[in-house]
Amino acid sequence: MFERAAIAGESPDMNYIKKHAMELEAGGTERPAARLFSNPPGDYGSMVNEVIGNGDWEESEALGEIWKGRNSYSYGRKEGGGGTRSGTARPEVLDKLLSTTERVVQEIDSVEYGLTDIQEYYANTGALKKAAENRKEVDSSTGKAKKVAVSVIEAFGGASDDSSKISVRDVEDVLRMEYRSKFLNPKWRDAMLEQGSGGAYEVSQRMTAMVGWAATADVDNFVFDQAAERYALDEDVANKLQKSNPEAF
Repeated sequence: MFERAAIAGESPDMNYIKKHAMELEAGGTERPAARLFSNPPGDYGSMVNEVIGNGDWEESEALGEIWKGRNSYSYGRKEGGGGTRSGTARPEVLDKLLSTTERVVQEIDSVEYGLTDIQEYYANTGALKKAAENRKEVDSSTGKAKKVAVSVIEAFGGASDDSSKISVRDVEDVLRMEYRSKFLNPKWRDAMLEQGSGGAYEVSQRMTAMVGWAATADVDNFVFDQAAERYALDEDVANKLQKSNPEAF
């Protein structure tokens, strides 16, 4: 599909796949229409969540480069010798695509797990955003690289009774809603405390995810302040968590 789009009889100004493919081809890049990127064959994960969990990072920009290094393999027909499970490393194509990315779109298809519940969302969507921002020009008004937006599509249902109206929100709004309704909600916290070791583990996972999102996107200061107040600075809660699961604590 992408290769057909790259040679379609359309103006490059109207067909950005063609525009970017032509630019890459002019530079001698092979398979400039490659668009499906993932991990090396037989491997899995961006490793960003492992780095966040271990605290083995200093600059958030490094997280974006870890993601890029782990997702530079192109998949599709004639890639990796033609095998359906083989891929070809094409970091130069991915680098070009990241440099022109202005918005990342993430679909959520479950009401049970959101952006703040599991590590994979910030480790991929958040780190992809950061990798793209690493390749942006510096905004003279802020002195920082231009931001890349993230849209979240909640495909499990709309905001109204009409299920055909799919909700699309900015990632910052989704994060605020999820933190207020779950992680910072005393009722959710107390329910986790009642579950003992498993509940303490769930709290720990969301604490790590909070750090991951803060490193790759924007998390309001009130989230950190209230998280500290409800978990670390509440002596009774802290004691229960430590007793239930010392490692998670």
